[in-house]
Amino acid sequence: MNLAQKLAVFLCLLVSLPGSGLWAQSKVVVHPPAHIKAIIFRSTQTNDYTPIIKLGNPIVLEFDDLESDQKQYSYSIEHYDYNWEKSNINPTEYLDGFTNDWIRNFENSFNTIQGYTHYRLRLPTDNLRIKVSGNYVLTVLDEDDEVVFTRPFIVYEPLVDIGVSVHRSRDISSINTMQNVQFSVNHPNLLINNPSLELKTVVYQNFDWNTATRNIKPQFIRGTQLLYKYGANVNYWGGNEFLFFDTKQIRGAVNNIARSELKDTFHTYLYTDEERLHRPYTYYPDVNGNFVLRTIDTESIATEGDYSWVHFSLESFENIGTDSIYIYGDFNEWQLTEENKMTYDEQTKLYRGKLYLKQGFYNYSYVTATEKNSIKHYAIDGSFYQTENNYTVIVYYKPIGTRYDQVIGISTANSENLRN
Repeated sequence: MNLAQKLAVFLCLLVSLPGSGLWAQSKVVVHPPAHIKAIIFRSTQTNDYTPIIKLGNPIVLEFDDLESDQKQYSYSIEHYDYNWEKSNINPTEYLDGFTNDWIRNFENSFNTIQGYTHYRLRLPTDNLRIKVSGNYVLTVLDEDDEVVFTRPFIVYEPLVDIGVSVHRSRDISSINTMQNVQFSVNHPNLLINNPSLELKTVVYQNFDWNTATRNIKPQFIRGTQLLYKYGANVNYWGGNEFLFFDTKQIRGAVNNIARSELKDTFHTYLYTDEERLHRPYTYYPDVNGNFVLRTIDTESIATEGDYSWVHFSLESFENIGTDSIYIYGDFNEWQLTEENKMTYDEQTKLYRGKLYLKQGFYNYSYVTATEKNSIKHYAIDGSFYQTENNYTVIVYYKPIGTRYDQVIGISTANSENLRN
């Protein structure tokens, strides 16, 4: 691990505050170097953008190396507990087969301005299978066994039933800006002796790691049913619908793109965005901050999709003080980095930023963050109770006397079905 990567991990350790600053998983994340792009790590289920899989089901990692020299990358997998600390169990207890292996599926790009090598790994493999549920971290290493980047993922077993509902905030001061999540856990076939001690839960909004609400205890226990019906403790800013652009036609100015130019590489200039904080809510469909790599000009996005510098500009007159503005979304694992940080242009009176992205459909928003990375999702784009959001509830189980946290159930709900 180089010095910059070590520093990034150290800073994450200092400021990982669940639900308000960087997410707890940040202490296990290593950001990729500049030549690693287009990282996708997801379930193979249709329209599923999350790194959550049922035990035994596949998950796929894909990424591009812009140095295009067919490096030999390997990977390893480690089990973590609820707090994203390494579990106190041996690899043989959670893995069947090798503890690490080579990424054998890779090929060079074809007929693109930007050359790259595309890598693909599908788990499980013939040499490695995950045996137990829980939190995991996949680490990609180079030929010298140095860490290139890491990605967390979650493996679950469906041992309990979870019911989730989304409501308007019960607090009159936030009834027009926040959403409240309530849920229940039913375990008729699982004996839980002490739910308050043995069960732990976490809630995510749009599976943005930074939105985690953790350590929620059951408010009521009725036989084999646990009820979590809190007020402000599980309130979320509704935020606003994500903005979007689409570079599937990289040479054309369509789908919120003002113009496209070919210089040393492609350059895509988006229309200037305006702050939406004081504007009325307007609904339009989005994919909740995620992205889909795609192109209509070629047969394979994996090796024939090209890259473009995407130029963002934002007109905002809000007084954000010493906070910084970031271009925000799943395109970089919801992280705050120098790459997606915007700068203020005194001449044009606009905030500007640019990202080097592969062709595709992208959702993004603008967030502000303090020097300690406490994120405000609403400072630029506003917050509305009507906003369509996905909420995911995950339940962990660690019986007294056992040595690791199982994930025994997940469930999701959408605020389109908002209950008042």
